[in-house]
Amino acid sequence: MEIYPAIDVRAGRVVRASRTDPARETPYHPDPIAVAESFAAAGARWVHVVDLERVLGTGEQDALVAALVKRLPIPVQVGGGLWTAEAVGTMRDCGVQRILLGARAIADEAALEELTELFASDSLGVALDMRDGRVWSRDWAGSSAWTPEALAKRAAAAGIGILAVTDLAREGRLEGAAVAEAAALARESGMEVIVSGGVDSLEDLVRIREAGLGGAIVGRALFERRFTVEEALACCSPSS
Repeated sequence: MEIYPAIDVRAGRVVRASRTDPARETPYHPDPIAVAESFAAAGARWVHVVDLERVLGTGEQDALVAALVKRLPIPVQVGGGLWTAEAVGTMRDCGVQRILLGARAIADEAALEELTELFASDSLGVALDMRDGRVWSRDWAGSSAWTPEALAKRAAAAGIGILAVTDLAREGRLEGAAVAEAAALARESGMEVIVSGGVDSLEDLVRIREAGLGGAIVGRALFERRFTVEEALACCSPSS
């Protein structure tokens, strides 16, 4: 099981902001690179980055993402607002090691075919936000017509092996991750599923590990000192 310390960046700062209510924002740190380097120094094997400017359609922070990749000795996973070949190509050119495609790219057969032809499958994953059992997307009104299971199976059939799934009802609330739902997606799709949203304790990480899931994206719990990166890695190691 992998731990993905998460950095959401907006206006060049590390923040916490709800995707469903972006006006609610909590600033955490003025220097994303320093935060990412601290995660790497603590032993993290990946860093997960979300460019909230791209997610919210207010711009992009590609230069910051490129700087992060260049400075870090560990790989970077980026998600949020990435569903076109142009956007994915930009992330590839920035040196991002894993790019999480948005739901819209998976639902669009032509877009999915183009993306899997242009980019190596081991550099791609999928990021799905779900709410009330349906897919949710800020910039795509048709998202609620899809279930996470349907899009996960479509992605798997296209050769994509990684799925990061966020339960928006739990995102940023520190009330526990949606482990059962994520495990069901893993069983039905055959994908390696990474849980995002709501992770609040080391016990929660143990539940994710014991469910056989691929990893956990952790943000607020780290910034609010519920546990450290070192503690998270220790409790999720095979020997623990």
